[in-house]
Amino acid sequence: MTFHGVRGSTPCDGDDVARYGGNTSCASVATDGEDPLLFDLGTGLRYFGLGCSRGEPFTGTAFVSHLHWDHVQGLPFFSPLLHEDSRLVVYAPAQDDGRSPADVLAETICPPLFPIDLADFPGTVDIREARPTVRVGGYVVDSAPVPHVGETVGYRVGHGRRSVTYVSDHQQPHGGARIDPAVRQLCDGVDLLIHDAQYTPAEFMAKRDWGHCTIEYAVWLAAQVGARRLALFHHDPSHDDDMIDCFTGRAAACGAGMGVEVFAAAEGLTVDVE
Repeated sequence: MTFHGVRGSTPCDGDDVARYGGNTSCASVATDGEDPLLFDLGTGLRYFGLGCSRGEPFTGTAFVSHLHWDHVQGLPFFSPLLHEDSRLVVYAPAQDDGRSPADVLAETICPPLFPIDLADFPGTVDIREARPTVRVGGYVVDSAPVPHVGETVGYRVGHGRRSVTYVSDHQQPHGGARIDPAVRQLCDGVDLLIHDAQYTPAEFMAKRDWGHCTIEYAVWLAAQVGARRLALFHHDPSHDDDMIDCFTGRAAACGAGMGVEVFAAAEGLTVDVE
């Protein structure tokens, strides 16, 4: 599992965010003998694309949590799509107004918002609605609705006995420590949980209906569902490297007492899931 973009809401840049990175959500899964899987298509996707074999066609599958701009804005900058034999299959949730994810992306990646239509790229982008279970090679990918602002899903990918759950944007429940049943099912006993950890408690009080979680809630949830490891993800753009170091140190100490290894996701970090 490699992280290519770990920031939430908007990309950011500067010396103060250089260690954890300023690109928005994108992570990839690699297993010997399998085509790559991607979670989300934020600006980190551009850097994943730069690392692909130059001049060779790309084949892979992406699982998009939701269609907010910070989770899809890397798609038109994914350089492997310049190869006519490249093929990217994208799963994303349908909208409650009846629009498919293909409709939404076609309406977004087009003039005047972007110079060309998504369909004009030489490579193929096959956009499909998220399904409860999808098999891709040896992977089994389950999805379920996650509370957020707008239609959002989380994903759990399994390969053999290994598992990863991706819940990038998650509205923390109000008025007490609770876990949405669908979220609990996605996360139950997972080897690696990648979870929204955008706010401090004070920030959450001011933004309690903005669709995100506190770091403390992420650690508590991971312990409650029996996750082995927790990657704090979707860092707030106002949190610099030193702040994330501080938050992570406290979270790791708390997690250790509850049997969960806690670390902060950072661009370029690769984690072996065993």
